[in-house]
Amino acid sequence: MAEEIRAEMVANVMTVSVAEGDSVNDGDSLVLLESMKMEIPVLSEVSGTVSTVAVKPGDVVQEGDLIAVVE
Repeated sequence: MAEEIRAEMVANVMTVSVAEGDSVNDGDSLVLLESMKMEIPVLSEVSGTVSTVAVKPGDVVQEGDLIAVVE
């Protein structure tokens, strides 16, 4: 089953640590966001393969925006 990873706040995408096809474990960092001068890592909540990366560095995400999908 696919797990959608979504933004929890409005933030800037600083770095993307994974690419489509990468294997990840529960707790691995997918993306680093910046909001109000704070760096917020977005972690995978499941182990699996990244099937979609929906953001790139420099993007601005809104609360609820799709960041990645892990299957």
